[in-house]
Amino acid sequence: MEKIFYTRTGKMALGSRLRMLSTLFTEEAEKIYEQNRIPVRAKWFPVFYMLSQNEEKTITEIAQEIGHSQPSVSRIIREMTAKGLITENKKSGDKRQNRVALSAKGKTLVPRVLDQCTDVHNAVEELIRDATHDLWEAIEEWEFLLERQPLSSRVLKQKKIRESSQVRIVNYEPKYKTVFRSLNEAWISQYFELEEADIQALNHPDKYILGKGGFILVALYEKQPVGVCALIKMDDPDYDYEMAKMAVAPEAQGKNIGKLLADAIINKAKELGASRLYLESNTRLKPAINLYYKLGFKKIHNRPSPYKRANIQMALDLKAH
Repeated sequence: MEKIFYTRTGKMALGSRLRMLSTLFTEEAEKIYEQNRIPVRAKWFPVFYMLSQNEEKTITEIAQEIGHSQPSVSRIIREMTAKGLITENKKSGDKRQNRVALSAKGKTLVPRVLDQCTDVHNAVEELIRDATHDLWEAIEEWEFLLERQPLSSRVLKQKKIRESSQVRIVNYEPKYKTVFRSLNEAWISQYFELEEADIQALNHPDKYILGKGGFILVALYEKQPVGVCALIKMDDPDYDYEMAKMAVAPEAQGKNIGKLLADAIINKAKELGASRLYLESNTRLKPAINLYYKLGFKKIHNRPSPYKRANIQMALDLKAH
């Protein structure tokens, strides 16, 4: 029944499946100690092995070397001490700094435990030969990959991919006038203040953007408008259009909507035969600036701007993009 359950849940239950496998190995390990009549618990092995190297160690040192928490190691030390396997050198009032070592009784078990280690090693090698996949090598590889990028960040990446696939970019319609204004007013007011050029473009997009040969694109998520971006026609010898008025609703951020809007605006500019695209921003808006650099925009200098808040200007060569 357990295997049927994990087949149905799939990779979502990976942690539970691994715990089940871990429990199976732990139970088998206990049996191995019992059949060899060695009075050691399986969970004590990491601590026992560290101390079998004839070194005194503190609980802190043991915890760091075997990757256990200090409370966990302390519990094991107490259990082993109760069985007469460990002696404690209490030179400090802090128990974590007390040095512990195997007792004489504990040391007599070392040869038998090491023989058992040899048998377990050979048994696992046999299991690996019988198996199609080498679990030991797979564990090492998975640990390496998860150290490079944790599962939580990988899941977040997949969430963004899934959610961004549900985003639709559509052309502006009059029904989106309010959301175009409100989304832009929200972020501008949060960081700066509305300026005259903002008020004109946001209150009258038909006149100041669309009527001058520009375009506005709207991002829909679950059929609701959550993002906007404008392509404004420029009367400039160096630049054809400006990418401007990009805004994404706070509740929709993290879904890659800014990137999708920017890509769509760039493609629209290319369709219109533009060769260079211009934008203005502020370095306080770090996520936006990082996005522009990723898209291929490069910083330029000494351009006049109608906005007091603009402290960075960038351009994109569409022919090289």
